[in-house]
Amino acid sequence: MKICCGTDIIEIQRIKESIEDCRTGETFTQRVYTKKEIEYCESKKAQKYQHYAARFAAKEATFKALSDQLEDKYSITWKDIEIINNEQGRPELNIIGISLNNIEDIDLSISHCREYAVANVTLLRK
Repeated sequence: MKICCGTDIIEIQRIKESIEDCRTGETFTQRVYTKKEIEYCESKKAQKYQHYAARFAAKEATFKALSDQLEDKYSITWKDIEIINNEQGRPELNIIGISLNNIEDIDLSISHCREYAVANVTLLRK
C-alpha cells in the first residue's frame, strides 16, 4: 500500500475575480464546477466565494494526489472531481467518469477564512 497526498491553497479573491469577470465568469464556473457544487456554493450567499475557492483548492489537491496514477495531465478534468457535503456537513470527494481501481480510500479536509482557502487530500493506494 502507498499513501499519496496533495495540498493546495488559493486566494479567495482570485476565484471571485474569475467568477465575476463578465467575459469569463460563467465559462469559468461551468468549466470548473459541477451543477451540485454550483448550487451548494450559491446557497452560501455572502460567503459563496469562500466555498467556491475551497472546492477549487480541493480539486487541485486531488490532481496532485492522483498525479502519479494518470497517463498525463489531460486524463482528468475539473468536473471529474466533485466536492459535496454529506448529511453531517463534512465535505466528501467523488471521482466521476474515470476508473481508479487501485484507490482504497480517500480523505479530504478543506478550510477557509476571509482571504484563503486550503485543502488536503490523502489517498490510500493498493
